[in-house]
Amino acid sequence: MGEVEEIEAENSHEMAGEAYPIPVLTPYSMGKFNLSHRVVLAPLTRQRSYNNVPQPHAILYYSQRTTKGGLLITEATGVSDTSLGFYPDTPGIWTEEQIEAWKPIVDAVHEKGGIFFCQLWHVGRVSTFDFQPNGQAPVSSTDKSLKPQHRTTGNEIEQFTPPRRLETDEIPQIVNDFRVAARNAMRAGFDGIEIHGALGYLLEQFMKDEVNDRTDKYGGSLENRCRFPLEIVEAISNEIGADKVGIKLSPFSDFMESGDSNPEALGLYMAESLNKYGILYCHMVEPRIRKDVQKPKWSLLPMRKAFNGTFIIAGGYGREEGNEAISKKHADLVAYGRWFLANPDLPKRFELDAPLNKYDRETFYISDPVLGYTDYPFL
Repeated sequence: MGEVEEIEAENSHEMAGEAYPIPVLTPYSMGKFNLSHRVVLAPLTRQRSYNNVPQPHAILYYSQRTTKGGLLITEATGVSDTSLGFYPDTPGIWTEEQIEAWKPIVDAVHEKGGIFFCQLWHVGRVSTFDFQPNGQAPVSSTDKSLKPQHRTTGNEIEQFTPPRRLETDEIPQIVNDFRVAARNAMRAGFDGIEIHGALGYLLEQFMKDEVNDRTDKYGGSLENRCRFPLEIVEAISNEIGADKVGIKLSPFSDFMESGDSNPEALGLYMAESLNKYGILYCHMVEPRIRKDVQKPKWSLLPMRKAFNGTFIIAGGYGREEGNEAISKKHADLVAYGRWFLANPDLPKRFELDAPLNKYDRETFYISDPVLGYTDYPFL
C-alpha cells in the first residue's frame, strides 16, 4: 500500500460499508511540515520540571502523545529567570542545563515522527518575590497588582507581589530574552517555537487596555499596546526564520484580570499585523472560555480570514465540534488540551469514535512523575 493510500485508510471511518473522511484526521501541509492529521497537543502546564529543568519522565509523557506527522506544543517554557511565577516547577530554556534536558525529550518525539514546537512565555505580574531573582519585584506593563488567587493545587490563596512597571529602555532586553530562548529551542532540536501571547501573561499585560496604563510608545493606542509582542515576533522571526514561528493569542479572555474593552478589534489588529512577518501559524482561544461572555459561534472567524498562515483554534473542542470547524474551514487545525492530557491516543480514539478517558483535575498540577501524567490508559 502506498503512502497516500495508507493516509486515506487511516483517516477514514467505516459506516454502512462506505468510507468517509474524518475532517480532523485529514492531512494538512503547514508550511514545510506535512501533518498526517489536524489534532494538535495544546500547550499544557504540568508543573513536573523540578527546579525549572525538564525531567526524564517528560520523555514518556510527550512520546505517548506523539503520532507520525502529529503536531505537539510543549507546556509553557520560561525565557529567563524573571519569567517565572505562580506555577512552580515549570520548565525553562535559558540555561545550558535546560537545553540539554530538553534534547532527549525532543528526540523521543522525533523518533516517532512527531513535529514538536516549544512554547515560550514570560508570566509578568503573575508572580511573587519568591519566584524572582534576588527577591525582586516581578515586571509588567503596569504597577497594578493582581487580586489574590487560589493556587493551582489545594485551597491555598496566593498573594501576588506588586509588579514593577518596565521602563521603556528595559523592554528591548525582554525582547532579546525571547529571541535567545528561540535560538536555544533550535539548539535543543525543536522544529519551531510558539510565542505565548495569551491568558493574562506578560504579552497580554501589554496588549490589553484593562491592564496597560502606560503613556509611552507601548501604551495607549491599539498600535502602541501591540508594539511589544510584535517586536518579539519580529526578533524571533529574524533569528530562526518566520517559517518556524507561531503565536498564541486570546483576545476575548480576561484570565488573570487581563480583559480588553474591544477584543474583536484587538484580535483583528494582531491577525492582520502578523502577516507582515509571514509567520507560520496563529493559535487563538475561543471566547467561550469566559463564562460571562455570550459570543456567537465562530467568533474567531474574522481573525481566521485576516491571517494568511495556518490558523489553529482551541477552547473546549470535542471530536464533532473539531470536525465541524475543519469541514467548514473555520480553522486549519484544532488544539486539544484536557482531552489529549487524559487520552494519549486521542487521534486513534477520534478515528474509532471510541469513548474517552475522563480527566482528573486533581492531578493536573501535582509534582508526581506518573500519577495523572503518564498513567492514563490507551485503548
